[in-house]
Amino acid sequence: MTEAGLNNYDEAAVARIVDFVEQLTGGKVVGLERLIRWRPSWFVDVRVDGSVRRIHLRGDRGGDVSIFPDLKREADVIEILHRHGLPVPEIHGYLADPPCIVMEAIEGTRDFSDLDDPVRSAIGRDYMRAVAAMHALPLEPFVAAGIAAPQGAEAIALAGLDAYMPHYRRTKSRPEPLLEFVIQWLRRNVPGNRSKGSFIQFDSGQYLVHGGEMTKLYDFEFSMIGDPLVDIATMGMRNSYEPLGAPLAELVRYYEEAIGEPVDHDAVVFHVLQFSLLGTMQFAGTVGKPSPGDPHSVYLMFDLSLRRSILLALSRLSGVALPELPALPDPAQSNAPLLAKLVDTLQSLPVTGEGPAAHREQVSELVEWVQRADDYGVWMTQRNIADVSALLGTAFAHWADAEQALEDHVLEAPASRDAAIIAVLAAIEGRRLQVFGPTRLGLAARNVVLPVTREEPVSAISE
Repeated sequence: MTEAGLNNYDEAAVARIVDFVEQLTGGKVVGLERLIRWRPSWFVDVRVDGSVRRIHLRGDRGGDVSIFPDLKREADVIEILHRHGLPVPEIHGYLADPPCIVMEAIEGTRDFSDLDDPVRSAIGRDYMRAVAAMHALPLEPFVAAGIAAPQGAEAIALAGLDAYMPHYRRTKSRPEPLLEFVIQWLRRNVPGNRSKGSFIQFDSGQYLVHGGEMTKLYDFEFSMIGDPLVDIATMGMRNSYEPLGAPLAELVRYYEEAIGEPVDHDAVVFHVLQFSLLGTMQFAGTVGKPSPGDPHSVYLMFDLSLRRSILLALSRLSGVALPELPALPDPAQSNAPLLAKLVDTLQSLPVTGEGPAAHREQVSELVEWVQRADDYGVWMTQRNIADVSALLGTAFAHWADAEQALEDHVLEAPASRDAAIIAVLAAIEGRRLQVFGPTRLGLAARNVVLPVTREEPVSAISE
């Protein structure tokens, strides 16, 4: 059984998928396990010729947050990688209605806790060799499958920005002065010496281990052709909340051994900034104006973490130090009794099964977020308005007006104003982290640091 309305994969849709799997394999589905995550996906057990084989079903994430909304694109990419000998799951078939990739189920886990350091290092070396091999693949098969091939250093460096921009412009629901500033800053500061594009996973660092060995890479939803160092940047960001086993600096050494040349570490930080921006752009519309059915708590968590990453990378690249902010005042708690009762009511609701339990947890996380907004929202808004008013020399009574004016200024200001603008943007986003960082959704943001891609003291990392 599946839950009706969950990403539009109701019981009839799942039944069509089951029928397709049985037609594809010539077997009988004897088990169906829904995975609890924001994308509809399942493990399915199929009995074929007396034996049971496990298959993975990957559905469409739904909502309006996809940069490449055609799920078949990902299936085609994985099939090309598999055909060229890369360690990825085999594609068994694709169903158009509802969209579903039928693929090999990969054995393994992301848990490295039971592995000793030599095993982690061996896995890391195998992983980085696979990444290097992927970056060395010919581009023609991907271009033939419809993957855009940027030309020239600027287009290669900004392939991700160019791919995300139409979605961002279409879904943007409120002024975004930080995002608009970084878009312009990136275009003005492109690394000029990187003119060779590669096929990249883009949202990298996703692979499984089993029996002390790497099994296969997975998740190519956002893959494209661009600067291969994007994958180093994004795996470093992933490592902050989903460890990759070996330290990132060690992984980079293995990558350098595989490609036969050193990594440009400044270019990696440039791509940390770009990827952080793009992730924020991807969810900005629905964070500003939540859509029915969206996993809003997940998107808030992403948004807070990615904005923190933007600030760290921008500070490192621009040389503008992040401001030290005063401690929060005493909480206002205007609606504290009502919110406390809401928490009590929510916890008393009976739920059965992992799906409903996960949904109740998401509601609980949102209530906690609202509690912090009730405590500090007015204070935060007043301080933000004061900073923008001082920067622009104009008094504002409402945050909506101040935020729009700040965005307008960002779009028109010369580069000589960068330091002053960065200071104000950093203060605004820093207060947001102060307010919402202590929540469960803020845990990831509190742990964000710049990825260490070479041996350097921890004190050298921007905090």
